[in-house]
Amino acid sequence: MKGFKNAKVYIRGRGVIRTDIAVENGVIRRIGDFPGLQPVFDTGDCLLTAGFIDEHIHGAGGCDTMDGTASALSTISRALAEEGVTAFLATTMTQSRENITRALKAAAAFKSDGGAELIGVHLEGPFISRKYLGAQKSEFVSAPAVEYFSELQQAAGGKIKLVTLAPEEGGEELIKDLVASGVVSSVGHSAATFAQVDSARKLGLSCVTHTFNAQSPFNHREAGVVGAALSCDDLFCEVIADTVHVSVPALKLLLKNKPDDKIVLITDAIRAKGQGDGVSELGGQTVFVNDGQARLADGTLAGSVLKMNVAVKNLVEKCGVEVTRALDFASYNPAKNLGVLNERGRVAEGLRADFALIDDKFNVKAAFVCGEKVFDD
Repeated sequence: MKGFKNAKVYIRGRGVIRTDIAVENGVIRRIGDFPGLQPVFDTGDCLLTAGFIDEHIHGAGGCDTMDGTASALSTISRALAEEGVTAFLATTMTQSRENITRALKAAAAFKSDGGAELIGVHLEGPFISRKYLGAQKSEFVSAPAVEYFSELQQAAGGKIKLVTLAPEEGGEELIKDLVASGVVSSVGHSAATFAQVDSARKLGLSCVTHTFNAQSPFNHREAGVVGAALSCDDLFCEVIADTVHVSVPALKLLLKNKPDDKIVLITDAIRAKGQGDGVSELGGQTVFVNDGQARLADGTLAGSVLKMNVAVKNLVEKCGVEVTRALDFASYNPAKNLGVLNERGRVAEGLRADFALIDDKFNVKAAFVCGEKVFDD
C-alpha cells in the first residue's frame, strides 16, 4: 500500500504527531505504523494537514466562475491547488439570469482534472440588498424567490450548496426552502437588523457571508448583521483574513467572540489572484489591483487576491492564533458548514486523502487530492 512514511501530521484531537498514513483508492485506510508502506512523497519536516476548502472563491489565474467555461474552472482549480486548497465552491455573483445560468451549467458539467475539486456552487446574489452591493451590480438584484432559485438549481444540476441572501428583502420562504433541501443559507450584502437576522436564524439561516463586509454594521442602538454574527454562537462566520477587508483588531474581536468551530476562512478572490498588480475585471466592472488590494474605480473593495495559505499565516502571525486552530478554520470548519465532514476536512481513517503540505513559513510545498499529487512546488 502507498502513502506517507513517518510524516509530521496534524490530526484534529491529537495535535501534530509523527506517523505513517496509508492511502488506498483515494481514501485514508490507516493512520499509524505501517511496515512496508510505499512512500508517495517525501514530506521531510513539513506539516501534512487536511486540504483547505474555500467555500467563497470567484476566480484566480485570470479566470472567473462567471466566464461560464470548463477552461476557466480548470484554471481556477489548478491555481487553488497551489495554495493548498483541495476543494472549493465556484462562486457566482449578481449578474443577468442568462449569465448566471451559463456559469451554473458550466459548473454542473465540470469534472476536476488535476487541481482542487469543485464540490459545488456558492450563489452570491442576486438575492441581495441594493444598500450593500459591494462590487455587485444593482440592475441585476432580485428579491429572494423560491421559483427563481429552483430554476437556478436546476441549471446547476443540484450543485448549489450555499446561497448568500438579504433576509430583510423577503427571504423567509426561500430560507425555509433552502433548509429543507439541504442548502446552506447565509446572510450577506444585507441591511438586515439584528432582529431580522435572528428571525432568519430561527428559520434555519446558519451562516454570515464575509463577516464585517457589505452588511449592516454594529451600532449600540442597532446591532445589525455584525452584531448578530458576533453574538449568535450557532452562526458560522466567513471571514477574509487579508487584514485589508478586515483589520487585525476586528479579526481578534471575531476570534474572541465566536466558538472555534464557527469561523470559516475564505478568500473571496477574483480572477486577478496570482496576476500581480494591474487592471482586471469583475462582473463587467473594471478592477484595479495595487499593492495586493483589488478595488473599483470609486475605491470599493472588489473581492481579494488573497491565497488561503496566506490567510492561515495572517491569523497565526498577526493575530496570535495557534497553528492547528488556524488550520481548522480553513479545513474542518468549512467542511462542517457545508455538511461534508463525513468525507473531508480532517485527517482521519475512512476519509478522503486530501492533503496540503506546508513548511514553517506557510508556503505550500505540495497538495494531494484523493492521494494523488495535484501540486508540487
